[in-house]
Amino acid sequence: MKKIASSATLGIAAFFLLSAGPLFAQQHEQSHPAGAGHIPAHGPPPAPPHSPARAEAHGSPAQVREAPQARNYSDDRGHPNAPHVHADDTWVGHDTGRNDPRYHLDHPWEHGHFGGGIGPSHVYRLAGGGPQRFGFGGFYFCLAPDDYGFVNDWLWDSDQIAIYNDPDHIGWYLAYNVRLGTYVHVEYLG
Repeated sequence: MKKIASSATLGIAAFFLLSAGPLFAQQHEQSHPAGAGHIPAHGPPPAPPHSPARAEAHGSPAQVREAPQARNYSDDRGHPNAPHVHADDTWVGHDTGRNDPRYHLDHPWEHGHFGGGIGPSHVYRLAGGGPQRFGFGGFYFCLAPDDYGFVNDWLWDSDQIAIYNDPDHIGWYLAYNVRLGTYVHVEYLG
């Protein structure tokens, strides 16, 4: 009789574990909004030639300067109001195109090209600094001034980031914060 009771108990326990699995997965997904904790397999594709965000970027310089603060990047419940990457590698907010004046550099690649690894297999730990100059492993970068508002919760001495090429803005890279799932435009300083 004990064997039957213990088999039944095991069967009930297995049933609850199997049925609770999706609930645990759902809770885990909610604790990591957007793609936080996920490292994108690739950078963003080039922006389409006539996207709505690209058309907005061709307004007056004053209008364009206000765009990052005025635009709402939170495209779903729990997603940050900053450029971010979904777990399916969709880059939200990278859609203004090649002629966005906020990311124009008079001297692209002035300090050379980043010589470290690019993409998901190269994750770096920030070693100090801030938006105007930060570094890791002997490489230094600065943020695009229009992206300063997107890094208020970055941990400049410990966050992990991956660097991706920016297909639209010559001279810029994209620094993706693994902990937050957000990214910003960065210029290589040497």
